[in-house]
Amino acid sequence: MAEFLQNMRPAQSRLVLEVATHGQLQVAAVACGMTQPAASRMLAEIEAQLGVRLFLRTPKGMEPTPEGALIAHHARRIVHDHALMNAEFDEMAAGRGGSVRVGAVTGPALGQLVPAIRWLKARAPQIDVSVEVAPSGVLVQALERGDLDFALARLPPRVDDRAFELEPARDEIVRLMVRDGHPHLGRGPVSVRDLHGLPWILQDHGTPIRLAIDSAFHDEGLASPANVITASSLLVIVALLRETDSVAPMSQEVMDLMLDPPVSAGFRRLELNRLVTVEPYMILRAKGRTMPRAAEMLFDRVRASIRQF
Repeated sequence: MAEFLQNMRPAQSRLVLEVATHGQLQVAAVACGMTQPAASRMLAEIEAQLGVRLFLRTPKGMEPTPEGALIAHHARRIVHDHALMNAEFDEMAAGRGGSVRVGAVTGPALGQLVPAIRWLKARAPQIDVSVEVAPSGVLVQALERGDLDFALARLPPRVDDRAFELEPARDEIVRLMVRDGHPHLGRGPVSVRDLHGLPWILQDHGTPIRLAIDSAFHDEGLASPANVITASSLLVIVALLRETDSVAPMSQEVMDLMLDPPVSAGFRRLELNRLVTVEPYMILRAKGRTMPRAAEMLFDRVRASIRQF
């Protein structure tokens, strides 16, 4: 049994993985580029060599046994690494420099990824870099599926951290942005109590910045603001801020982008008399999964930059 597992062909690993993923032999066969009879014979051969059933046929489809789930779990890594080898070989043969797929929440995307990508492209312009900016939950799911090489995000509740190699990065500082000419500008640092009755533009409930703002009000014995517009699009936030006396919390990195040249979009930072921070984000990568060389270069650069803070 052990000898067979050590010598399983990539096609066999792929078939077990596709059957476990789709639950139907016909769909798995199509995904593997073979006929259903050929897939059935291959699966029967694998089970005969192992001496166990890998799947049970049920009204809902083919469900993996514990042994089948174990094989499929490790097959996912084997199939991923084999596909990565093929892709990198093709890129090398074509004279290209490889690819990177990275994700980040907004603040780290601006503060850490953008400088690191500039550094990487200056040294290897041919590398194809793909960046996904999204909430942590979306990024972690993409990382689990193998759609990202690594991510700068927070690990959501109920996610098994044992599936990842993770390294704490840094806190995010929350700043308040208002339009130029806002009535609370020029008074010196203000308290959240001073701002409680103003209109606010906040991210969705449960997002880190909104939780941080809610906590700041709770620390003052106040409920969360009642006059709220919920928006995650920066363009929508900018449009609302330009025409109202609303207050919009955002990360330090986004604030710097909006207020510094060449953008300088007619907004100002409203100084608070206290520091508001968000829990640290982390550098996440899937445990045991090999990254392309280009991704390793970007990963190392981001990690070195974060460690300098």
